[in-house]
Amino acid sequence: MKQTLTIRISDDLRKELKKISQEESIPVSDLVRDSLNRYIAIRKFRGIRNKILPFAESQGILTDEDVYKLIS
Repeated sequence: MKQTLTIRISDDLRKELKKISQEESIPVSDLVRDSLNRYIAIRKFRGIRNKILPFAESQGILTDEDVYKLIS
């Protein structure tokens, strides 16, 4: 079920959103919805990463290169 959310934003932010909306030919609401979904996904990812980081470090997995070597 979709619901409506009302927020207050600055005039400058509104102008930027309208500009991007026109450039990409997508409604402002779709742009904002996508931005919120991305923010939430990144936040969840960081939370999971922070929980598993100590376990990875204890196994000597310290860098992205270490991860790449393990999955290659």
